[in-house]
Amino acid sequence: MSKKRIVILGAGESGTGAAVLARQQGYDVFVSDAGRIRDRFRDRLEKHGIPYEEGEHSDARILEADEVIKSPGIPEDAPLVRRLREKGVPVISEIEFAGRYAGGMKICVTGSNGKTTTTHLIYHILKKAGLNAAMVGNVGKSLAMQVAEQKVDYYVIELSSFQLDGMYDFKADMAVLLNITPDHLDRYGYDMEAYIRSKFRIFQNMRGEDTAIWCYDDPVLRERMPSFPTPARKLSFSIQERVGQTAWVEEEKLIIHYQNDTLKMTIMDLSLQGKHNLYNSMAAAIAGRVLSIRKDVIRESLMDFQGVEHRLERVLKVHGIEFINDSKATNVNSVWYALESMTTPVVWIAGGIDKGNDYSVLTDLVKEKVKALVCLGKDNTKLMEAFREIVPLIVECDSMDEAVRNAYYLAHDGETVLLSPACASFDLFENYEDRGRQFKRAVRNL
Repeated sequence: MSKKRIVILGAGESGTGAAVLARQQGYDVFVSDAGRIRDRFRDRLEKHGIPYEEGEHSDARILEADEVIKSPGIPEDAPLVRRLREKGVPVISEIEFAGRYAGGMKICVTGSNGKTTTTHLIYHILKKAGLNAAMVGNVGKSLAMQVAEQKVDYYVIELSSFQLDGMYDFKADMAVLLNITPDHLDRYGYDMEAYIRSKFRIFQNMRGEDTAIWCYDDPVLRERMPSFPTPARKLSFSIQERVGQTAWVEEEKLIIHYQNDTLKMTIMDLSLQGKHNLYNSMAAAIAGRVLSIRKDVIRESLMDFQGVEHRLERVLKVHGIEFINDSKATNVNSVWYALESMTTPVVWIAGGIDKGNDYSVLTDLVKEKVKALVCLGKDNTKLMEAFREIVPLIVECDSMDEAVRNAYYLAHDGETVLLSPACASFDLFENYEDRGRQFKRAVRNL
């Protein structure tokens, strides 16, 4: 009997991880990338003797696959994907594939905002508790690569909506859904309902012994979760409400109450400040308690956590001007949280590839906090139109060095320069990490 043939579309972190795991499991593997494969990924494929192509997709070779693993970056309506589906070839995500071989407990985190910070926080709590854990998925290493190299007892998996779209039989043992606000609507035909359905896939296949953790203060979740059909235990958290919650806030204290046991700590002791981080801390603390991690370990973890690169990351003070890297803010809601947490006048650097943004939700905060806007992108029309009447000073730039220099001249001692783009980075940068690192380099070069 011939080996099952698996074709992988896209040779990034997720694609090469899937290729290595598939080869290890004895499949006939072929990798195809329409662009140029980065050196480190090409080296990985060659080291494992995996055949690949780059710069094109050979339809004939791809269409004879028994199963196709698709990179999250390739849209569902790409012509090649449509042809595979028409032919009846299953098209799945790398997470779906890796989940078949992972074993261990899968703690999955999604949401339009806060998922990276919450994933890091849960991982930090698990490591502090001495558990054998790995942090994978949309952050760091792919799940497939982790499973191929070293299986662990706990996988903390950050999931984007694109990854969830390709997941069918995969099951989370614990699922955290933080919020649902408009994001990536360009990939969902500007249909909010389709995006909501995508996020709710995190709860599919869950059983009675599993746990679904969600934010009561998010309007979409508050409307949908109570009647959402899952046998999993539903545990919610809230800043606005305490009745029926597993975590809430009372008199400046964060309270987690689970199985007749209560953990309390003052909000000022949390290493991550700001309303949005309070939600992230609550979600992570509930996860820790469900896993029976000691209260002092959870408390300590929330107090000494160092934060995430590119998420409200303080870079430097230059002549009294604070520079903050929030490059990971690729949607309007993330920017709302960033501006909401600012306590000084802001010179705001924003722009990139607009994903169908509605900037009107930022109007009041921008009026109150932003003294100047530096637009960084190839096409800043929509951003400039949105804030022309609101922000007294608007400058256009098409390089990070120029943007940082302009922001520096516009800001004064005691003010803040905030990179919080509200947009994807692919017009001028490789990804949001590249954008954030270029920002930090430009700041250090001032």
